[in-house]
Amino acid sequence: MAKRPEKLAAPTSGYTDAHGNVLTLRGSLTTGSRQEYARALSGAGARPSSTQEDVWQRAGELLFERLAVRWVIAGAPIERQRELLARFRVASPDERAWVRQALREHCAEWFPEVRAP
Repeated sequence: MAKRPEKLAAPTSGYTDAHGNVLTLRGSLTTGSRQEYARALSGAGARPSSTQEDVWQRAGELLFERLAVRWVIAGAPIERQRELLARFRVASPDERAWVRQALREHCAEWFPEVRAP
């Protein structure tokens, strides 16, 4: 029987907040995801009633959704994509600010052409 090729995994980086929680972000972002993020950030396809804040929030959520691999909060790991996004949506303002900062640092290192929110 032929041996299956090993599945490639993108590199990851961990970001730790002041409380010891760790957000792990993927070190790869497909061309399609980059284009979708750029469209979201520009407001393309947004509802006419959307504010600039709405557009900015949606773009940040999309970037988080594409890059987040794991988030350990108070020792409890969250690894499923749907649960990661749900947790991000209920994050406190301080948590959201910290996640945005982690996304900015991560994009500056891995994707310098991507302007994080």
